Amino acid sequence: MVLPEMRFVQSAIVLAEELNFSRAAVRLGVDQSTLTKRILELESLLDVRLFDRNHQMVELTEAGAKFVEHARQGVAHIEEAVTAARAAPRGAENVLNVGRSAYTDPWLASVIRSVHLPLYPGIQINWSSSYSHEVARNVIAGTLDLALTTGDPAMRKLSYLKLAEHPFYIAMPSRDPLAARREVRLADLHNRVWVMFSRQVSPYMYDAIMSEARKKGVVGSELHHVTGAEEAVPLILERTGLAFLTRTGAWRIARDGITMRPLAEENLKLVTNLAARADTKSRLVKEFVKATARKLESLRSPAQPRLPLSA
Repeated sequence: MVLPEMRFVQSAIVLAEELNFSRAAVRLGVDQSTLTKRILELESLLDVRLFDRNHQMVELTEAGAKFVEHARQGVAHIEEAVTAARAAPRGAENVLNVGRSAYTDPWLASVIRSVHLPLYPGIQINWSSSYSHEVARNVIAGTLDLALTTGDPAMRKLSYLKLAEHPFYIAMPSRDPLAARREVRLADLHNRVWVMFSRQVSPYMYDAIMSEARKKGVVGSELHHVTGAEEAVPLILERTGLAFLTRTGAWRIARDGITMRPLAEENLKLVTNLAARADTKSRLVKEFVKATARKLESLRSPAQPRLPLSA
């Protein structure tokens, strides 16, 4: 059996995530014709069609979905092998492979980086970033030890340490009438232009918003999809759009005519967890999760004032 080159495999994975040749080519740092050629060569090598595409759309075939699912695991194993080999000469006694959602609050990632274990002084954390549901699946597959997930449902094979809970935030033009309010509700967004993360970014978050909107009889007059907060900026400014974003994403673009307000809906909360395999046998993983819980508790507890000693 002739195995495909890594660049072909990575091209298929990125195209499956973007479902758009232009965006996938940008992420890979190649031109669109090169990406198209790679996909065609990969399909020819495998003798199976991985993508259905025309001028308007790109979709994974059933065979393509299976290939990409296993290819991700294979690439992750190779990356793990490389990082472990590179860590060895530097004397790292233990390596933790941690995945994170690109939409997780950076402060929480910094908390993870600051965790120290006296029993593991040579610990090294290797980070990777992907969509939240992808890093969760990689923990289940064993290619990651831990994952910071945001806005994902609980999976039976994972155990969770809750790190934070925040509402969605609605980014809007500063001149919008809703900007005069301290918070907004779904009913306030009825018949307005909506900007949302595409479903591939987080199927659970996307479906939760749409389901809650249907229950309340709320719809958008237009619906635009983005993969990053920055892509929402022209839609907010030029189309007077209302963008459903994470707090961190909204903060990044809340300037130059854009402001943000929390979405006050009890059924729409973004929970960030530290996820590990429920059946993990790794003492390092277990101790790290416990140490993270202690670290968060110490950061959240108010400092005790020191009283002067009586003479």
